[in-house]
Amino acid sequence: MKLEIDDLNLPEFLGEAARFGSATYGYVVTPNVDHLIRYFDEIRFRNLYSGASFVLLDSQFLARMLRLRHALRLNVCPGSDIVAELFANVIVPADKVVLIGASVDQASKLVTRFALQNLHHKCPPMGFINSPALVEECLQFIEQVSPFRYCLLAVGSPQQEELAYQLALRGRARGLALCVGASIDFLTGKERRAPKWMRKFALEWLYRLSRNPARLAHRYLVRGPRVFLIVNLMAFSRRHMRRHEDV
Repeated sequence: MKLEIDDLNLPEFLGEAARFGSATYGYVVTPNVDHLIRYFDEIRFRNLYSGASFVLLDSQFLARMLRLRHALRLNVCPGSDIVAELFANVIVPADKVVLIGASVDQASKLVTRFALQNLHHKCPPMGFINSPALVEECLQFIEQVSPFRYCLLAVGSPQQEELAYQLALRGRARGLALCVGASIDFLTGKERRAPKWMRKFALEWLYRLSRNPARLAHRYLVRGPRVFLIVNLMAFSRRHMRRHEDV
């Protein structure tokens, strides 16, 4: 089993994202430890990753493991940094941006902070991914406002990757979709990111665990350690990046 990753740093990916345009469709996934475990366990999740236009390493911890176990040095391009930089330096007020997930209040904060004139927001209910009707409603919402510059899918994994993949299969949407997890929570102040020094030393997981042990203890302390075995069992390589004109 193999995972290919695009070796892009943040400025390099921002350049790709700025040039992507709205003539075609593509989507971005950002593997971290939890994603890697799911990738190893679930054929469906591997399929979701296979259709991605960009696969960007999200985890300093995983990057260090790949260096130690496979002598593979890859740039880390965290999803939270991507979203923050897109809003700060790439998105302009007139750009059409779609946000799936997050609250009405968070969407309003984004509009105010970045003077957005064309934000389209929908927050599907918890567990929507198990209802074909609700999934269809979400997909149609995105397709109806297409073409967009960016579609931010902030409904957690694997729900957001499933939406991104389904949009690709249907072939109606145009623009770049990004699976962004909790990035909107960080950007709007709902959650606090780990200090930079903790991120630098691959300790962001510890910070998040300390702030929400009830929700994250199983993920980090029970499920997470499996990654040490999985990294040994899998192969990893730099991917020949699928440029947007080839998607």
